[in-house]
Amino acid sequence: MNAAAPLVRRAAVEGIGTAALVAVVVGSGVQAAELTRDVGVQLLANSLATVFGLGVLIALLGPVSGAHFNPVVTLAAWFTGRRTGDAPALRDVAAYLPAQTAGAIAGAVLADAMFGKPLVHFSTHDRWAGHLWLGEVVATAGLVWLIFGLARAGRAHLAPVAVASYIGAAYWFTSSTSFANPAVTIGRAFTDTFAGIAPASVAPFLAAQLVGAAAGLGLAAVCFGPPDTVNEDDVVVPHDGQQSVGTLRPANESALTR
Repeated sequence: MNAAAPLVRRAAVEGIGTAALVAVVVGSGVQAAELTRDVGVQLLANSLATVFGLGVLIALLGPVSGAHFNPVVTLAAWFTGRRTGDAPALRDVAAYLPAQTAGAIAGAVLADAMFGKPLVHFSTHDRWAGHLWLGEVVATAGLVWLIFGLARAGRAHLAPVAVASYIGAAYWFTSSTSFANPAVTIGRAFTDTFAGIAPASVAPFLAAQLVGAAAGLGLAAVCFGPPDTVNEDDVVVPHDGQQSVGTLRPANESALTR
């Protein structure tokens, strides 16, 4: 996180960024469903819009808040940074998580408003199945592995492209279409459109995402070792005033989300 930015601003950026992300996901899903009945084409349009939108948001807002946009990323940064003293403070976590969740809900409402849909209409899209939960574990594990692996490998500057590309791929190779984000999952329950998820299906998705986050941190530790020299409180890109991540530097870098 950018130490120069006050917590209120950073939390606001997390909320706005998550709202924009969900507006992209939901809005592109609505647009795709209105343009074609082919579900494959709908998913392709939805995934491409998400890739481009997420990459832009990470590059734009990462220097302010770290561009987490995802509670599991914030919690993972806090957990891994405790032993090195570089963890986000609990007050940062307490500010980020509600901002991300509120932003996700606002983004879903905004997308529905843009397409003339009911502003709050809970989804009827049931996603209750064991293979979908496994898909969420895999999707979230891969995301966390990528984010913290990039940080520990000194490649955090690649996060806007790498994270967005991973999410685009995970749309297609996971059965759940890769929600991989508790805030976004909650937000998508508020829209009865292509990207929605029934409220009754939310809790198992959240549980699977937490399991996946733990697995992703385990993979990062196995592949790159413990976070001895990196500051993982900022997730995604180096902040203003820092050298770029390819050079020798003390690390205040990290990674991000969906």
